[in-house]
Formats: sequence, C-alpha cells, structure tokens
Amino acid sequence: MKIMAINAGSSTLKWKLFEMPDKTTIASGMIDRLGSPKSVFKLKYNDQKIQREEAIESNEVAILSILDALKDMKIIEKFEDIVAFGHRVVAGGEVFKKSEIVTEENLKKIQQLAEYAPLHNKIESYYISVFKKLVPRAIQVAVFDTSFFVDIPEVNYLYSIDLEDYKKYHVRRYGAHGTSHRYIVSRLNQIVDGGIGDKNAIILHLGSGASISAIKQGKAFDISMGFTPLAGIMMSSRSGDIDFSIIPYLMRKLGISDVSKMIDILNNKSGLLGISGVSPDMRDVEAQEDTNQRAKLALEMYRNRILKFIGSYTAEMGGVDVIAFTAGVGENSTEVREDILSGLEYMGVKIDHDKNAQNGHESRITTDDSTVAAYTIPTNEELMIAQDTYSFAKYLD
Repeated sequence: MKIMAINAGSSTLKWKLFEMPDKTTIASGMIDRLGSPKSVFKLKYNDQKIQREEAIESNEVAILSILDALKDMKIIEKFEDIVAFGHRVVAGGEVFKKSEIVTEENLKKIQQLAEYAPLHNKIESYYISVFKKLVPRAIQVAVFDTSFFVDIPEVNYLYSIDLEDYKKYHVRRYGAHGTSHRYIVSRLNQIVDGGIGDKNAIILHLGSGASISAIKQGKAFDISMGFTPLAGIMMSSRSGDIDFSIIPYLMRKLGISDVSKMIDILNNKSGLLGISGVSPDMRDVEAQEDTNQRAKLALEMYRNRILKFIGSYTAEMGGVDVIAFTAGVGENSTEVREDILSGLEYMGVKIDHDKNAQNGHESRITTDDSTVAAYTIPTNEELMIAQDTYSFAKYLD
C-alpha cells in the first residue's frame, strides 16, 4: 500500500512516498522556492537523484509536477496507486487530540484554527483541498504538531493570565514539533533497556526551530514552545522567551507602529542571527567562534538557554534518566552536544567522546556508567505521518 507523507510550507513542499506497512521509503523529494519561475525540484528514487530548476508558480502545479514525475519514472502507474496522503498540520488547538481523516467538517475546523498558525494552517488546508481534487479516491489524513502536547498537565499548559481568557479564547501552551517528539519517544522505547514507561526523559529538538520536551514516565509532561513556536529557547532566528514589555518599548524606539512587524523581528531577525550578526545557521556561527566575539557569545547563550530548560525540567519531574538530541543541530553538531552535556557533569553525566564525534545516526553518546543516558536519534516525522495515515487506510484492503 503506497502512502505519501506531505510536509508543506509557504514556499516549500517536502514529501516521502512509503510502502506500508513495511515502512519502506520508495521515493522522496521537495520543491523549494515554490511560486518562483526558478523553483527547485528535487526527487530521490533508489540511486537516482533529480534536481532541476523550473517554473512552479502555483500549489496545484507543484503537486502535479510530483505526481507526474512519479508516473514518468514508473514508480506509480496512475495517481490512484497512492491510496492515502498524510499531511502535517501545525495547529490542532484543543479540537484535535489525535490524527484524523479530513472530512469537509474537519477541513473547516483546520481552516478556523489558522489564527493559531496563520502561516501554516492556511497553506496546509489548501494542499489538502488540492490533493482531494486531484486524487479524489484517496484518503486525506491530518497529523497535528500540537496533538502530542494537548494533554500535558494544566499546571504546565496554562498561562498565569485571567482564567476566563483561557476558557473563552483558548490561550494556552500548545507546543510544536510534536510529531518529532512523538517519534523520538517511540525510538527511546525501543532502544532504552526496558523502555521509558517508568523513566523521565528530556528531548532536545534542535533545528532551525527548536523545542525541548519533558517526558515523564513515557508521556508528554511539558514543552518549551508556547501558544506559538516563538516561545522557548533561543533558536536560529527566533528570540525564544523574552520579557513582553520589550515589545512596546522597542516599537517606540524603532518607530514601529504595526505589532506584526515587531513579531517578524522576533521570528526572523533574532536568535543566533541577531546575537552573532553572522547567520542563523549553526554551522556558520560555529565556524567563526574563535575569531568573532559575537559568534562566541551567541553559542554561549544558546547553551545557557538549553541548560536552563534541562535544569527546570529535571527539577519538575524529580530527576531525568534519558536525554535525546534530534533535528539538524541536535543530530549533526558534535560541539553543541558536548557543550550541553559537559554542563551536566555535576549530575554524573559522562560523555563518550568517540561516539559523540559521530554525527547523523542513532547512537548512545554517554558511557555505560553515566547516571543519565544520552542519545542522538535522527528524527523521522514523515514516517510518523505515514504510520498514522496507514492506521486509517489499512481498512481499505
């Protein structure tokens, strides 16, 4: 059974085609700079890699270019060979606590939840509509980034604002990257002796966007991101947590009258980029650490913010047994992992430096006698999307 996992952004469209239930990746790819006359089309199938520039100026054309390429390469004979499409949807609010088939009613709810994630839900709901139009016999399934954290304790999801505002307007901590955190929990349950059902874990999803979750006895307990993905630790270009009084203060000083412009600064011109003045990319900042004081400061602040969350989550859960690093930085930066774990030596954490020096694959990176076991685990959100989608589509057989 062929199932496609879709991860759509405003100018990108990432996808993977799976054979289920084998969990085999048949093909994968992405379209970048979507909407441009020089969009970049990429496709990987077995040993073949395709990359070309072409005009892909609408979302419907983007989808057709993928499906047509799969037909041209004989990966599928017809569009209907793909029996189901799973879509990453960022905001499910308190409406969606698990993945759901996208009925017309559910599609309307996803569109209504766009005020929680205006840059994401609108485009994701649009893609769902286009796939329904182009492959009407296929099942469309929405997999929500927020659903993994929707049932964390209210002491952790509530903000200390008037409780009536939460009840009326659902202002609360929703978190993000839930599909990734859920995947890492599933892997930890397989690779940690005895699983983590009776253990406490902290997952560090460190990518361009970054989030830290507390997993208490195998269940989501707390998450660094908040009402939106802007909250939490310092990220590539996002500020993370700040004193909210800074917003009107800087608006006056910078002569900004539109609050959305200030939010844009906090989302796109802050974090590693804002402090280092170099780049939002961790690799670029690390490359200048020895010669650029601002780059060095940015890395020190990044480590500091992460350690604060680890410390607070450890206290909150009454200890930690496992720490997992994932996403682009977490999987591929030996330096970041070592900087963070060295700050936990007081807890009895002992780094296996040889294993930590190896990037991009699943590995335990602490010694056997370390009081906390630390791992690098490459995330696989698309597989989680495919698995959730298969749980509905399997009844078609």
